[in-house]
Parts: sequence; structure tokens; C-alpha cells
Amino acid sequence: MDRNNRGLQSSAVFRVAVGGVALMFLSGCAASQVMISKRNLDVQTKMSETIFLDPVEPDQKVMYVEVRNTSDKDNFELEGPIKEAMAKRGYRVTQNPKEAHYRLQANVLQVAKTDPTAAAAALQGGYGGPIAGGAVAGALIGAAASGNYVGAGAGALAGGLLAGVTETVTGSFVKDVVFMVVTDIQVVEKAEEGVIVRQDSQQNLKQGMGGSQQQTTSEVTKHKKYRTRVVSTANKANLEYEEASPALTQGLTRALSGLF
Repeated sequence: MDRNNRGLQSSAVFRVAVGGVALMFLSGCAASQVMISKRNLDVQTKMSETIFLDPVEPDQKVMYVEVRNTSDKDNFELEGPIKEAMAKRGYRVTQNPKEAHYRLQANVLQVAKTDPTAAAAALQGGYGGPIAGGAVAGALIGAAASGNYVGAGAGALAGGLLAGVTETVTGSFVKDVVFMVVTDIQVVEKAEEGVIVRQDSQQNLKQGMGGSQQQTTSEVTKHKKYRTRVVSTANKANLEYEEASPALTQGLTRALSGLF
């Protein structure tokens, strides 16, 4: 029985090794394909909800702009470019929110490097789940090779090593890099004379471990509010943040100024 087990383990390791060589060859081809197909920077900006604003007279084109950055990238500058873009569109940017007909408020929630799968999932409202590592895949290969999971341990070791080698050979030279910016947007529009806007708000406040308290407020205001979320992505082979940041800023600025 011991001799048979050793034979099965050796056979499993051999099969994993052969498969690993093939995997490295295919990974090298895939890396070359990524380098060719992702040689140009691709920037995309999408909104979760579309905001439609009525056109106004020239003397009402007064705007207040406020941008906050709560991400870990404090060098991601957005407020200056937006003010400049709005001035080019014929708006006067003011420091006094009370005299503005429009208020554009933005909060940059996240500026992060991610992967294409996670970026696509984020555009649909959520990040992708974790991916099993090479050792787990190797364990399954070893189990399949032996037929009764005798070679699972050996397969896990070989699979982990081969996955590491493959990543070192291909991943160190060619990486499909995606940077993503998630921004919450609120547009406040001053209502016309004679228009009364009622605003109702509701909050659920947690009380301890199992309780909660509901809080509802109502007020009459002269402003209409619109909210949306913007997700911007920059994708390129071996992309660095220094190259992605200006392109992301430009795309986000174009999308926000295009609302007006």
C-alpha cells in the first residue's frame, strides 16, 4: 500500500509539473497579448443615474463648487479643474453658496488600484469576491490525478510553487492595471420664484446591539437636490498612478461639467 501511494503521489506531481510547464507557456502568450491589446490608455466614466437640469438665463449661471476627498490619495485634485471647466462654459464660480443658482458638491470616496474583474463588478454596484490561490488549485489537480485525493498534499505543494513561478515570470513584466475612482455627486438647484420644495428625510439610528431608532424630519426649502454616483476607470498594461491620475481627473471633470 505504501509503494502504491508513493507511486500515485509521484504520478500526481509529474502530471502537475507537465501541466505547469504548459501553463507557463500559455501565460507567456497571454502576457504578450495583454501588452499589445492594452498598450493604449483607456479611460471610462459612467454615472449610476442621469441628471437632467433645465436651461437657465445667462444671469442665473452662477455656481458654487465644493469638492471633498475622503480617499487615501490626497493628491487627487478635482475642484480646480471643475471650476476652470465651468468658467469656460460661461458660468461664474462664486465663493458664496447663497448667491449661487447651482451648487455642485462632490466627495471622492475612493482612488485605488484594482483589477478588471473588480472594476467591472464595481460599475454594477459591488466588488468581486476573492479568487482561490495556486495552492488550492494545485490540491484539486493532485486529487484529480490520484483519483482518491491521495496526491492532494503533493499537488498543493507543486501547484503553489508553479503558480508562484508563473506569476514571477509573467506578472513581473506585464500587468493589466486598472485604477478606479468612485465619487458621490450632489447637485443643488435653486427653485424658481413661487415654487415650494418639501424635503423629507428618514434615518435609522442604531441603539446598542439589537435596537434601532427611526428619525424623520421634514422641511420646506427653496432648493431641489439631485444625487448620483460616478465611477471612473483607467486601464493600461503596466499603468502607473502618475499617468492614470490626470486622465481620470480629465474624464471626471468632463462628465460633471457636462451636466450643465
